[in-house]
Amino acid sequence: MADIILETTGLSMRFGGVTAVDNVDFQLREKELRCLIGPNGAGKSTFFKCLTGILKPSAGEVFLDDQETTGWDPHRVAGLGIGIKTQVPSVMDGLSVHENIWLSARRRSSVAEANRKTGEVIDRINLGGLAYKELGQLAHGERQRVELGIVMAGNPWLILLDEPAAGMTGEEVEHMSDIIRELNRNAAVIIVEHDMQFIRSIASKVTVFYRGAVLMEDDVSVVLSDPTVRDVYLGKKA
Repeated sequence: MADIILETTGLSMRFGGVTAVDNVDFQLREKELRCLIGPNGAGKSTFFKCLTGILKPSAGEVFLDDQETTGWDPHRVAGLGIGIKTQVPSVMDGLSVHENIWLSARRRSSVAEANRKTGEVIDRINLGGLAYKELGQLAHGERQRVELGIVMAGNPWLILLDEPAAGMTGEEVEHMSDIIRELNRNAAVIIVEHDMQFIRSIASKVTVFYRGAVLMEDDVSVVLSDPTVRDVYLGKKA
């Protein structure tokens, strides 16, 4: 269908005798926001890495914007206009917040345009007071927002976020939710996440991974009240 911007068919990832992702068919539509959840070892982060090029799938295909990207290197995937935030920060601690974001904006823009975008992004993520502070001096929640700002500066049409709320306070999670909802106005977003408060605050549709396969895919309220999901991931008291 015309509005499908990301699709996998039969995607699998094996490590020796262990199948981490098992024959996954997945579709994401234009400007959709999707959360991927599941217990530890369910395959969601491995699936994410296959999408971004960090891992080369053992079988199956990945299509981004009607182009097969199976096995592409991460820089080629990002070059399509895709913003990627992994669990391992891709930032430079010795540079300022402004410099980190500016370098991201400059990859696809002129100097003048990069200057404009950088100021705009810093305002949107409410980091004006920290713009010229070294990144290495920031608190964890502030760093997470800067990493999201680096993604935003590239004007992506698809954003892939791996645990963006990890280690944040309740107030920081709320702020991150606001930023992601705003991003979703212009870009599709996939989020791998464990934080149920965060998922409830932003998600509409959720895909549940279990033992490498898709266990369930539905509206967030349906998924989080499903007894099977509660048993394998949330627990009976969730």
